[in-house]
Amino acid sequence: MAEAVAADAHGIPRGFPRMALYVLLGFSAGLPFYMFSTVLSVRLADHGVVLAVIGFFAWVQLLPTFKFLWAPLLDRYDVPGFARFFGKRRGWIMLSQLGVFTSMVAMAVFSDDASLPRTALFAVLLAFWTTTLEVAADAWRIELAPTPEEQGPVAASNLWGYRTAMVAAGSGALLFADAAGSISASLRSFGIEPGWTASYLLIAAGAAVPLPILALLPRAPGCGGGRAVSLATGLAASAAILLALAVATAAVGWVILGAASGIGISADTNVLPWVLGIAMLPFVLLAVALPWIRDAAPDSPIRASTAVGPYADFFWRYGYMAIAILAFVSVYRMGDVLALNLSKPMILDLGYSKTQIGWADGLVALGSSIVGVGLGGWMVTRWRWGVTLSIGAVFAALGNFGFVWLAHQPLDQNTLYIATAADQFGNGMAGAVFVVYLSMLVNPRFPGAQYAFLSGFAFLLARLLSGAGGTAVTWLDKAGFNGFDMFFLASGVISLAALLFLPLLANARPRPDDREPVTT
Repeated sequence: MAEAVAADAHGIPRGFPRMALYVLLGFSAGLPFYMFSTVLSVRLADHGVVLAVIGFFAWVQLLPTFKFLWAPLLDRYDVPGFARFFGKRRGWIMLSQLGVFTSMVAMAVFSDDASLPRTALFAVLLAFWTTTLEVAADAWRIELAPTPEEQGPVAASNLWGYRTAMVAAGSGALLFADAAGSISASLRSFGIEPGWTASYLLIAAGAAVPLPILALLPRAPGCGGGRAVSLATGLAASAAILLALAVATAAVGWVILGAASGIGISADTNVLPWVLGIAMLPFVLLAVALPWIRDAAPDSPIRASTAVGPYADFFWRYGYMAIAILAFVSVYRMGDVLALNLSKPMILDLGYSKTQIGWADGLVALGSSIVGVGLGGWMVTRWRWGVTLSIGAVFAALGNFGFVWLAHQPLDQNTLYIATAADQFGNGMAGAVFVVYLSMLVNPRFPGAQYAFLSGFAFLLARLLSGAGGTAVTWLDKAGFNGFDMFFLASGVISLAALLFLPLLANARPRPDDREPVTT
């Protein structure tokens, strides 16, 4: 695209279909997610890894929860090279897509999972860059559509792209793994599983598709320099950043694994009590710090700080109601997250093949998810928050109960389709409502950091518990219960518990900002 093409205030060509851009951003963020969560759990199960360890791998998904730790960097700093022409938001998106691509290629090269620490390293890197991509894309989305009326269709379009990519990656990877895995076994002696290698390479190629599209957009407003120079210097800087992060992550992982081994944590350890204790710490600390934050002046260090100011602002605006909001968002998507890591191992355990799961996760899941997202996006533009959030929670819980129903039915592809459709429809609807709700809690002064904090904290408790899910199922089985049944029943009930917060949240109103209004 020529640089002379007229662009708007955000560097988008005039006449460029905005909704297509939002679908693209959602697609680029959603495509890699299943590859370090659901697909990875199937891959580990396929290689005989025990359920408890598969559960531990769910803690890789905690990285999105803690994205608030580095999200302020994306608001404050530019990516060297890329920012000269493409601007802050696009520069971070492009760097993140390069990180996603290289991480998935690494997971493809070492696809036999012979070294679980090595698998964990590349899964963590993939999760980090996927999360960074989401932070940058969310900040750009909120800037492009700052009002509730705009956010409804924008969030729906974004989630259509996101969930389409997730489903395409999940189903495509499983189908491709089964098909390619039967072609040749000669590469296994080199540590390569043909099916899984082909799957991860295929999804890596798909994840790289949005990169050239963004690179062809016009120059971002306020930027100078040429496109070619910006691309060349940006690629060189990106290579150095990716290598440095990989080395640092490996070092930190070595220390953590050594410490865990030193205190005796293994696949037989019941980690659930520790997980619940850790999950309660943030709420206790917030309750202690809130009086101090509420009395802070605009120029006080805690509110003026680049690192913590955006987060202190949220608690300053909402006060003690912030604790109720965080408790609500922690529970609202619980069922979806808990099901994500263990649903596929359960379905495999029932006797379904990767190909059957892949077909169910294909058109059936995609169609159901699109309908659910569309209805959720439509509801937030028509009805009050209490109504839309309640409907989303109920349908999300029904999706979890569907897995219990599936477990007690004869093996049948259509039965699997029904359970998958119910799960994806409910999660799509709840997800669309939830994204808009979180977006409206954000102060436009700190869109990237505050949305990263809220969307990350929303999944902290669920992802902590998800990591202990494998040991919980194993313990329930040993106690004489059906572990999977109890697990999915409990996760659905917990999702419904979010409804108890809605009467209280109806009165949640932010405190007026005492600083100069944001100018755009």
